[in-house]
Amino acid sequence: MPELLPTDHVGTILWMGMVPQNRENIRSQALDRARATHAGFEGDFHAGLTRPSCVRVKAQYPQGTEIRNTRQFSILSAEEMAEIAAEIGVDTLDPRLLGASIVVQGIPDFTHIPPSSRLQSESGTTLTVDMLNGPCNLPAREIEKEAEGHGKGFKAAAMGKRGVTAWVEREGDLAVGDSLRLHVPAQRAWAPE
Repeated sequence: MPELLPTDHVGTILWMGMVPQNRENIRSQALDRARATHAGFEGDFHAGLTRPSCVRVKAQYPQGTEIRNTRQFSILSAEEMAEIAAEIGVDTLDPRLLGASIVVQGIPDFTHIPPSSRLQSESGTTLTVDMLNGPCNLPAREIEKEAEGHGKGFKAAAMGKRGVTAWVEREGDLAVGDSLRLHVPAQRAWAPE
């Protein structure tokens, strides 16, 4: 029995980017295409097979502990970005300001797709979803620089809409315009009660 089930949900890559390693902030630089290696996009700040632990996993590890890198990519939904933009009072949200790796369109309730889901391109390049990406103040600062008075509402507006983090399971090329099919684990939701 397969452990991952292909769904009819297919997203289209609308935008791709990478955060430079010598970054001054979280801003991404736009890419038309890139090779997704087992370490992520080459040259990206978040690339690597391992990473130092951060505050997001402080309940598990002392900050700076070397752990598996499941945050190679920050993948956002165009639909959820539009909802956030409307809530904070701007016309659109520039994915560069959010440190985005990929923006997809067409998968509903994207931020809440199950952990361990796969996003697979037609050529077979496969990204494994780790979990939802909790909003923080770093994008708010960048939004504020571009639209004064609007960044401060980002964190609350982005709650449950900040997309997911992911890592590369199968290497390959990705490009703007590519389709990504959602595959979900063949597992019921956890119900401990």
